[in-house]
Amino acid sequence: MNAPYDPTDPKRQILRDVFGFDGFRPGQEEAVDVVLRGRNLLTVMPTGSGKSLCFQVPALVRGGLTVVVSPLVALMQDQVAALRLAGVAADTINSARSRDENVAAWRRAAAGDLRLLYMAPERLMTERMLAALSRLPVTLFAVDEAHCISQWGPSFRPEYEALARLREIFPGVPIAALTATADEVTRADIARRLFDGDVETLVLGFDRPNIRLAVEPKHEPRRQLLDFVGRHAGRSGLVYCLSRRKTEETAEFLSGHGVRARAYHAGMDKAEREANQNAFMTESGLVMVATIAFGMGIDKPDVRFVFHMDLPGSLEAYYQEIGRAGRDGEAAEAHMLYGLADIRMRRVFIDQEDAGEERKRREHQRLDALLGYCEAPSCRRQILLGYFGEACAPCGNCDVCLNPVDLEDRTEDAQKALSAIHRTGERFGVSHITDVLRGAQTEKIAAAGHDRLPTFGAGADRAKDEWRAMLRQLVASGFLRIDIGGYGGLALTPKGRDLLRGEEGFRFRPEALRRRGSGKGRAAVEAADLSAEEHSLLTALKELRLELARERQVPAYVIFSDRSLADMAQRRPDSAEAFAGVHGVGAAKLKEFGDIFIAAIRRHGA
Repeated sequence: MNAPYDPTDPKRQILRDVFGFDGFRPGQEEAVDVVLRGRNLLTVMPTGSGKSLCFQVPALVRGGLTVVVSPLVALMQDQVAALRLAGVAADTINSARSRDENVAAWRRAAAGDLRLLYMAPERLMTERMLAALSRLPVTLFAVDEAHCISQWGPSFRPEYEALARLREIFPGVPIAALTATADEVTRADIARRLFDGDVETLVLGFDRPNIRLAVEPKHEPRRQLLDFVGRHAGRSGLVYCLSRRKTEETAEFLSGHGVRARAYHAGMDKAEREANQNAFMTESGLVMVATIAFGMGIDKPDVRFVFHMDLPGSLEAYYQEIGRAGRDGEAAEAHMLYGLADIRMRRVFIDQEDAGEERKRREHQRLDALLGYCEAPSCRRQILLGYFGEACAPCGNCDVCLNPVDLEDRTEDAQKALSAIHRTGERFGVSHITDVLRGAQTEKIAAAGHDRLPTFGAGADRAKDEWRAMLRQLVASGFLRIDIGGYGGLALTPKGRDLLRGEEGFRFRPEALRRRGSGKGRAAVEAADLSAEEHSLLTALKELRLELARERQVPAYVIFSDRSLADMAQRRPDSAEAFAGVHGVGAAKLKEFGDIFIAAIRRHGA
């Protein structure tokens, strides 16, 4: 609970008089007090929780000059503009401004006329700038988006590493590092690199309960995207793609289907990129299709959805990206498509990265954790928050909670896996354990003598991908833990030991990802399941679809996919309620096409 407003308390006076707030949000006051005591601070707070106030209020209470390190020009300029509107003397020195503007900002800082000065790490950590700052009354350094410091974070910036020198050059000046995205390994890395361990860490929590979470196997991604965006017509949203080319193609696709969409990626012309960003920030109902180059520090409160066309790089990156939705606290959705090709591509990215083997190993482990989330047999929010060390009850606001999947009892298989892990010393990863279970004759297995274990070959009847999926789900369900900070070895949790003893059961979510053929091949399989009468109806429905598509000057699949028409032919819906149950029929299509197709189905049966 916030204490009542006290006009004699400097931090509360500033909070009220400068920022217009009667009280702090959860966690803010604790963070402010750490800095006001002159201590270093590392704080992890959910996006939209007001991290900036944690250094802005102390900056004004302590006086002197606070230097804020920020990774993006747009983020600096937005915060400076907001502070100036609040009457705070703030400025920025950055590459987007003219030399005269930067010189004027520095002169204001040198004259003592600024309270906060924003800079990128590259500009701050030059010998000339550090020498000049050492002659000023610097009272605080604030490092925003601090996960950029850690090579284990989702947005590592090598330039941030130099910030470790600040504690040597400015002894006694506290440093506040703030981020919304840092698991335990990343937090420990930041504490070591930036603070040499001398820091108070405040982790407020990661839950964003207003965001509905969903993951869907990728099969017709453009159709899936269009259906999803159609449910959010007229709303602002973000669509993330893995490549620049796909970003532009997807934006064009949406625009061609009546959706106001623009593209954003680092390879675009600067003027066009900035124009698209400004449009997104100022207009409502615009969909931005972007690579991860877009988003850090974006504070648009009414983003109603984030849609991932491709698999993100890790759970940290995913959490950071979906955090751009629903910052106003209202309901929002995070929807991800997930395919086998994505997994292969992510593996390739990691293996081709110019990094040491240790970093690659950890990134593969992080990817495994993300795959466990995608294959979740239980509440997704429990798995997401559990990854960051936070527990919660089933959320009731994810696809698994809202539409529970059919699970298979695989207790015996799970016990085989746990036994193999236990007997091999609880220090090997998914690949080795899978090889042991399937009886693979590898040099590693022979050298360790694992081919002599009772569990060697005990799971030869299951495919490698199935065992890998099961092991990921055992991790996701809390029966196993994965050593992300070490070599990725699997180890039993207390819950896992109960399962091994037969005191717990395990229910498996069948592998959702199977290799699918082309759209034509799928249609052929579906058509093969139809009777002669149903085939005849399907032909009539396709003719109707083509007629409607020509009238609207859109591709036929935009009206309904072949799968939807095959479902209609089998179900023969004769009412709006029944038609709503057909695959691919949402509220808009029910309203626009329901009566037309129902009438056609009735005519065919007459």
